[in-house]
Amino acid sequence: MSTAAITRFAPSPSGFLHLGHAFSALFAENEARLTKGRFLLRIEDIDPGRCRPAFEGAIFDDLSWLGLEWETPVRRQSDHMADYRAALDRLDGMGLLYPCFCTRKEIQHEIAHAGRAPHGPDGPLYPGTCRHLHADVRQKSIAAGTPYALRLDMAKAEAAIDGPLYWTDRDRGTQRADPAAFGDVVLARKDIPTSYHLAVTVDDALQGVTLVTRGEDLLPATHVHRLLQELLGLPIPEYRHHHLLTGPDGKRFAKRDKAQTIRALREEGRTPAEVRRMAGVAE
Repeated sequence: MSTAAITRFAPSPSGFLHLGHAFSALFAENEARLTKGRFLLRIEDIDPGRCRPAFEGAIFDDLSWLGLEWETPVRRQSDHMADYRAALDRLDGMGLLYPCFCTRKEIQHEIAHAGRAPHGPDGPLYPGTCRHLHADVRQKSIAAGTPYALRLDMAKAEAAIDGPLYWTDRDRGTQRADPAAFGDVVLARKDIPTSYHLAVTVDDALQGVTLVTRGEDLLPATHVHRLLQELLGLPIPEYRHHHLLTGPDGKRFAKRDKAQTIRALREEGRTPAEVRRMAGVAE
């Protein structure tokens, strides 16, 4: 008999949910239901520039309309910045973080003049411009109010762990983590004190998530999350990265596809059962 799974659906309230979201939410809920486990909803609202309360309310309305039920209270990331700060402090205490004052334009310029710059899953890797800045230079820049990001020194991070890291993907089997492929990833910024990588890793651990279900486009990020789990001494969940739902044109759904939002389909008079079928999920 399968162990009861604790799953989660974690949307960002930066737009209305679309059919792809419906599939992902129903996929996670189904994994929990089949094992008589628990299904959680989490609101990932760390970006105040894009997230809106109205979209958060629409998330609750649309998922409830689809027939989904979740445990309360719902974890809202913006309410738990202290948890991410504690994780950052731990990594900083290990000497694994450094402030990066480079603008995106400066990074692009340096990469362009570096010739054949190494690439990772997210594109060209950060060239490490600020990695070896003297402590006095860092302090003066911070004191002057210069915007900065906190980056993980990947070489030091990998040196701080014992041996290679692995995780279990239910569809792909045992996977070996290669976080170095991402270079010195950003874990926080001056104006946003956490990143997707750090927040979801901490959240999944604190919420006791045992099975992370999400789209296959996020599979590469698991390499970084596995490293953070090891550095922070967090439990290792299982993973299942599902396929991405696409439209008739073969392109995956996005929040800009207003005609395919759950809200628009509801206004057309579609029923929850119809939308479930459109998302490829049986009753």
